[in-house]
Amino acid sequence: MRPLWRPLLRRTLALAAGAALLGGCTAGATPSLGGAHSSGSSASAPPGSSPAHTSHSAPKPPPDPWNPRPPSVAALGDSITRGFDACKPLSDCPEVSWATGTRTKVDSVTQRLTATGHSWNLAVSGALVSDLPDQARAAAVHKPALVTVLIGANDACTTDVDSMTSTADFRTDFADTLSYLHRTLPHTQILVSSIPDLRRLWSVGRKNPLGKQIWKLGLCPSMLADADSQSAAANSRRTAVRDRVMAYNSAMGQVCGQYTLCRYDGGAVFDYRFDSDDLSTWDWFHPNESGEAALARILSEVVRRPTPVADRS
Repeated sequence: MRPLWRPLLRRTLALAAGAALLGGCTAGATPSLGGAHSSGSSASAPPGSSPAHTSHSAPKPPPDPWNPRPPSVAALGDSITRGFDACKPLSDCPEVSWATGTRTKVDSVTQRLTATGHSWNLAVSGALVSDLPDQARAAAVHKPALVTVLIGANDACTTDVDSMTSTADFRTDFADTLSYLHRTLPHTQILVSSIPDLRRLWSVGRKNPLGKQIWKLGLCPSMLADADSQSAAANSRRTAVRDRVMAYNSAMGQVCGQYTLCRYDGGAVFDYRFDSDDLSTWDWFHPNESGEAALARILSEVVRRPTPVADRS
């Protein structure tokens, strides 16, 4: 998420943090395993007739099977995947990343699924879906067995609802990214996470007085502005943001579903009910170590299952 705020927030949030301290996912075509299989044989023809010639196109090779134990992982996304604000204020903490983290308490996707722990965290705090193609190109260099994607919160976390990325533009950038990955890395698996329910994060975080003060500095204003307001306008704004996140999730699920080697979580992360113990004590919005561990658990199960998850988004 851009860290779900603008550059101005970095300066002002540092002051607030100081106060807090004082106060407390197509399988590409695989090479032919034996080439075209043509009948080539001609049955004996009656005298004077032309030999019968039959030919058959090469059978399409089967897609690569889904591997629940990929040997390496490359993670794409935003501040959630970077562990932003999970360990200390205004800082990435990739060691607690749900995708590639190394802390035992998190038990990341990499730790749960790979034997070697070989991984690359290519996510960037503040990234939008339009930044995803560049991250995918960086991942292609490493030829990972699994690419994880969690993106989109920053596209909805804007100054107002009119500034949110349109669903059509979101779908285009996401589709271009998956097309590139499957074209460039035809045997690489893709794991796509849904975006968390930002309204759920608002409903939990607003119970903390200090958190609400930090939100006033510019954290995801499309959802978090006027945190205590229950006016029709405020509720309508929050609903619009939630609806847009759901539309992004639906688009990702549909695009991912076009590829054999892509799995979408079916809305599992969106449905997860974060509570106060899962949120950063620096901004009461990003996942903390416990929240990252919950994401790791949910998304590891998506990879381990023998069949894709039904889409609930």
